[in-house]
Amino acid sequence: MAATSRFISRLTLVTGGGSGIGRAVSQRLASEGASVVVADISEDSANETLEHLQNDLRGQNHMAAAVDVSSKESVKKLVTSIQTRYFQPPSVCVNAAGITQDDFLLNMEEEQFDRVIQVNLKGSFLVTQAVAQALVACGAPKGSIITLGSIVGKVGNLGQANYAASKAGVEGLTRTAAKELSRFGIRCNCVLPGFISTPMTEKVPEKVLVKMKSLVPLGRMGEPAEVADVCAFLASDDSRYVTGASIEVTGGLFIG
Repeated sequence: MAATSRFISRLTLVTGGGSGIGRAVSQRLASEGASVVVADISEDSANETLEHLQNDLRGQNHMAAAVDVSSKESVKKLVTSIQTRYFQPPSVCVNAAGITQDDFLLNMEEEQFDRVIQVNLKGSFLVTQAVAQALVACGAPKGSIITLGSIVGKVGNLGQANYAASKAGVEGLTRTAAKELSRFGIRCNCVLPGFISTPMTEKVPEKVLVKMKSLVPLGRMGEPAEVADVCAFLASDDSRYVTGASIEVTGGLFIG
């Protein structure tokens, strides 16, 4: 539980906030005083997260919203509705929306490849672009955009050609955005989780999970809250000299 109040009066947007890492990030930022916009493809899931957010007396004002990050129109609508409600764009944005559609390269359908790229890579681009445009347009003095990559984007993974490509792409996108947006006071960073216990990993067979854990020097799966802690650091002024970085949260998986 956070003991600090780094985000009092900060408006934050979390995509994919309806479950897993996105939900944990939403909870973490709210616990430090942020007003959180929980956006998810499933409005029900977003509302469920909303119910778990901590409210205190510091004028926090959370909202849930439905968004399809792969649609420019949907993303634009989301950012407009945030500005209409709060009279400002979010100064912190966490791109946690992501999907998997696993299959071996030899069997993967074009649709499986396209859909994962559309959500994970194009979606991160559309949200980053829309939030950055809004921040620049209103002359905001600072912003922090955090995108969830994956260690898989660095090392690859069986059955995940599409997912690994999308997550490698997110790192390239983030580094370029960091270079272009730094003059506007906007920092852009990546967080690369390893094996984390989320709804996404629940589909993995038990014997595979045992094998995965054996590869992790710390000997266990990570928790969404442990990824959220790093996101909170990157969102806050504690990381004010960090931009264009990729931080691995993997328990030491694939060191070196």
